[in-house]
Amino acid sequence: MTSLSPGPSGLFLFDKPKGITSHDAVELLRNKLSIKKIGHTGTLDPMATGLLIFLVGSATSGQSAMQGQAKSYGGTILFGAETDTWDAEGKVTAEAPAPDLGEEAVRKGVEAFNGKIIQQIPPYSAVRLNGRHMYKLARANQPMPEVRREVQVRWLSWAARPPALDFVIECSGGTYIRSIAHELGRALGSRAHLSALRRLSIGSWSVKDAVNAEALAAMSAEAALALLKPVTGAVRA
Repeated sequence: MTSLSPGPSGLFLFDKPKGITSHDAVELLRNKLSIKKIGHTGTLDPMATGLLIFLVGSATSGQSAMQGQAKSYGGTILFGAETDTWDAEGKVTAEAPAPDLGEEAVRKGVEAFNGKIIQQIPPYSAVRLNGRHMYKLARANQPMPEVRREVQVRWLSWAARPPALDFVIECSGGTYIRSIAHELGRALGSRAHLSALRRLSIGSWSVKDAVNAEALAAMSAEAALALLKPVTGAVRA
């Protein structure tokens, strides 16, 4: 009896454009490869761009292990207004004068959110509370307790551009950069939200090696399959 050969399997590095969900991004590759079994290793909000690692075929078995890898992001925090989603996609819920973004003030603010921290989970998030996604409860205007989790954050760089602060951050899996923006705004005596975000890396995988949406659309299925990377050694710190 002839055994069936396994189908295509591996990792595909994708540079997600702004304005689509991570699920939409997965569908782009599914349609290109005509393969249903494709997942990813960590969601990016629609407003965010950058690295998504797709897992194709049997590589999806490594999804849980890869979701916990350290990630790095570059982005911008805009001071003066707070939104219900804690990012630029939401409705403004509070306003306040922008704070002093001088070097000393920013350094003290950053220090409070550097290292091991306990951060508040955004109400509009996919985290489950009593079995339901928090964003569904938020949309239904249901009261929710504050949900907090311990994460590891390392600020690699920052530059004030009043009323904005540009940054590069490395963090543990499960960290919400929106939360850092929200809480930093309040810590500096103002209000703030995340106005731009780009994921630069997951583990040692870099967005510099990723395929963007235009390139994916233009290539053949065979060319896309040729870009699959082996799963062996995929979980890299």
